[in-house]
Amino acid sequence: MILIGSNEFTRIKDSLPPGVNLLAVSKGHSHESIRKIFGYGQLDFGESRLQEAISKKIDLHDLKQLRWHFVGRLQKNKVRGVIREFDYIHSVDSLSLIERISRISQEENKTPKIFLQVKLKDDPNKGGFIKQDLMSNWSNITSLKNINLMGLMTIPPITLNPQQTNDLFFECRNFANHLGLKDCSMGMSNDYQEAVQAGSTWIRLGFLLFGNRQS
Repeated sequence: MILIGSNEFTRIKDSLPPGVNLLAVSKGHSHESIRKIFGYGQLDFGESRLQEAISKKIDLHDLKQLRWHFVGRLQKNKVRGVIREFDYIHSVDSLSLIERISRISQEENKTPKIFLQVKLKDDPNKGGFIKQDLMSNWSNITSLKNINLMGLMTIPPITLNPQQTNDLFFECRNFANHLGLKDCSMGMSNDYQEAVQAGSTWIRLGFLLFGNRQS
């Protein structure tokens, strides 16, 4: 593991245009690493496993300012725990899942900030709404209670070339605009600069900040 230094972190942060937020994806990394990145001024951290996140939150209980983002595939039996522990969910990939989140959020008196994951290219390794399905269910989704719809999230298939990846980012941004959504969660360590140029408002950086994953 090679953790980024404060000067390099500041360089990345300062290179981002106004309105672009950095999410430090800390999944697989220690709570000590999170504490160090927090020391650089970072508040938003992303996790993909509920139990791992709970353990880290216990170890970091004194850092009340931290904002936690769930970025992994969300299983329906984990919804209640994720709603209790996370402020943001970036990976809501189906109508049945967001309906379940709405119902449990009402029971828990929570209103999580939600990104709808969209699949803009065929990819057997990724979930997500197909454009047409999202459009046809849009009125149902926007009527759900205890849901704060932030925007769209997408992950390009690894088979795309750089130009195709750029095109996909622009397509996601345009689709979010069409739906009246402000935010796009797109771009990771290897392509975040292209995502920012396309209009991303949340970039998800893991390796670039934390180095190789510990687990």
